[in-house]
Amino acid sequence: MLKALLAVAVTVLVTQAAVVATSVYLHRGLAHRALTLHPIVDFFFRIILWITTGQDRRQWVAVHRKHHAFTDTEKDPHSPLVHGFWRIQLWNVYYYVREARNPETLTRWAKDIKEDWWDRRIFSRGTLGGIIGLVLAMLVLGPAWGIFVVAVHLVLYVFVLAPSINGLGHWWGRKNFMNNSGTNIRLLAWLTGGESLHNNHHAYPSSPKFSVRRSEFDPSWVVIKILAMVRLATLVGDKVKLS
Repeated sequence: MLKALLAVAVTVLVTQAAVVATSVYLHRGLAHRALTLHPIVDFFFRIILWITTGQDRRQWVAVHRKHHAFTDTEKDPHSPLVHGFWRIQLWNVYYYVREARNPETLTRWAKDIKEDWWDRRIFSRGTLGGIIGLVLAMLVLGPAWGIFVVAVHLVLYVFVLAPSINGLGHWWGRKNFMNNSGTNIRLLAWLTGGESLHNNHHAYPSSPKFSVRRSEFDPSWVVIKILAMVRLATLVGDKVKLS
């Protein structure tokens, strides 16, 4: 019983680490340049993403920037209003991978994200990162529970949380701003690092903070504020919502 509870706790920790790293580093930091991170923090987030998701940062940034440029049009890589809600909610990973493998998308939308030594030698090997993550989980919890943690984390990150932003976040929810098709789902924002405050984000895409009302909570903004307080992050984005 104790091992099961520990496995659940580790799963939550791993998934939330991946979610916050995606939101703070890939999304707000790289894709929108809303903040810059100290090289140590930058590298830490890259390690976290490598062993929890295996994602290529250039691909993620390119797909996301294209989404903002063509939101909910035929050129949007993953619009539920174009492709249908259930297709994006259930198969978001397919639409993401399809666009991420498009050389033209990478060339146009991620030209400022240069491959460095670490990308070429380590971080481009996403499968290796995933294997290392699995091995670490098995060493900590044993083979069976280690596999459980990785499997549940994979389902949560790839098939539940990410699609809820790209799918549900453009389909259902509240709006503070009527100038975009994104929606806010306040309760879900607690689990997605604030990403489900999607209407706010599309209204102010260069802001490092996604919440605008007291009833909205942006967990990643808490992380960013702490990093900024200890001078490990610098806010450079839209200052409209920083109060």
